[in-house]
Amino acid sequence: MRIISGALKGKRFFPPKKFPSRPTTDLAKESLFNILDNRVYFEKLEVLDLFAGTGNVSLEFLSRGVGKLISIDSHFVSNRFQEKLKRELDLKNWLIYKQDAIKYLENATGQFDIIFADPPFDFKDTNNLPALIFDKNLLVDDGILVVEHGQETNMSHCVNYKLTRNYGGVYFSFFEKD
Repeated sequence: MRIISGALKGKRFFPPKKFPSRPTTDLAKESLFNILDNRVYFEKLEVLDLFAGTGNVSLEFLSRGVGKLISIDSHFVSNRFQEKLKRELDLKNWLIYKQDAIKYLENATGQFDIIFADPPFDFKDTNNLPALIFDKNLLVDDGILVVEHGQETNMSHCVNYKLTRNYGGVYFSFFEKD
């Protein structure tokens, strides 16, 4: 795992063996951030990373200077690894919570500039994430929701869908408020 851009560019991290999640590949991550780089100015944004796993995508946002980042993951090993990285890199604006992502969304208040969700590819409720997020009004008016998923998931019928991009078997579906 490496950080591809920003203040932490080039830093490498190694999750423990048998880590319980699948990190986003460098190719897919670089492609995602190329799209976002053309749409947003990262400094001071508030970002929510659901199903954060290794914290791989969270670190990319933090490296680019977001103001606040909240990572949500229900797995103890994921949270412990993220907390270790937070301490090593002295990232005070990174809030890490051990919680089920859906329960977090159901109780969340406030709004985010970007919400990134990377549920397990076999997660049954992936297509329900956009409706839950938009029903709870969790994005600012020009906010962006990005959902990472596998090829077996088609999100084009979901609320506020805009487009899907494919990078080596990793798919990103983008959503915005109408």
